[in-house]
Amino acid sequence: MLPDEFPSELYPFTSHKAAVGGLSMHYVDEGEGSPVVLVHGNPTWSFYFRNLIGPLATTHRAVAMDHIGMGFSDHPSRDEYPFSLERRVADLGEFIDTVIGDGPVDLVMHDWGGAIGLGWAVANPDRIRKLVVMNSAGFHPPDGKKIPAALLAARSAGAGETVVRGANAFVEGAVRIAVTRPLSREERRGYRAPYFSWKRRLGVYEFVKDIPINDEHRTYHVIQQISDRLDLLGDKPVMLAWGTKDFVFNADYLDEFVRRFPNAEVVQYGAANHLVLDDERVDLIPRIASFLT
Repeated sequence: MLPDEFPSELYPFTSHKAAVGGLSMHYVDEGEGSPVVLVHGNPTWSFYFRNLIGPLATTHRAVAMDHIGMGFSDHPSRDEYPFSLERRVADLGEFIDTVIGDGPVDLVMHDWGGAIGLGWAVANPDRIRKLVVMNSAGFHPPDGKKIPAALLAARSAGAGETVVRGANAFVEGAVRIAVTRPLSREERRGYRAPYFSWKRRLGVYEFVKDIPINDEHRTYHVIQQISDRLDLLGDKPVMLAWGTKDFVFNADYLDEFVRRFPNAEVVQYGAANHLVLDDERVDLIPRIASFLT
């Protein structure tokens, strides 16, 4: 299921497939006990959680999926899949119902995985036990914060798509400049592994295009609906873990989450970047495991 040259020693998990929305979703499922669903963003995949899965699996059932068009799930065309936040929230719900069942779950979310996971959570607050959010959002940019120019360029038609899909620039940027602690050569290979062709980078590009830049964008009102309902999760234990060197989801986003969840456990890393689970693995992984116990 994974390519022969994949650095499997970094991701020593059994691959599974689930049918979601008529497509095949790849996931790993390790350990037993209370389920923890790990929800990645863009341009990562379940490999982002590789160092967390093992520790969690000693006390929990750790389930990490790849979104459609990402990782080793199916990579459909635009005609076959809408690549929208609304659909990804629905996919997550179908995945949880199919693989986990109808009991309570913990969610661990990063990047766009936060909007996806919180989108499901606000629709199913009675199913949520605990939440961990890392460098993400579930609301529009706080205080009129602008979308960085690099993201606006990457989402443009023509040149943006050529750079993201042709040069794999979004993935290369993530593995090189979204960390302060350099990734090893094998770790970079692991992140790149699913995105080896123009076709298999469509999901990465479409994730960027799905960032709403105005109220006419299809996802703008989906984000607004999530934001308006976050108070439904106000009684849930929440952990916020943040790398404040992130040039997109910086400390302003953390501050907004703290405003929404004033009782949250906050872990802030001034030297960490966007891939905070890589930068601060030694400290953050046991903190998350302890929080979820």
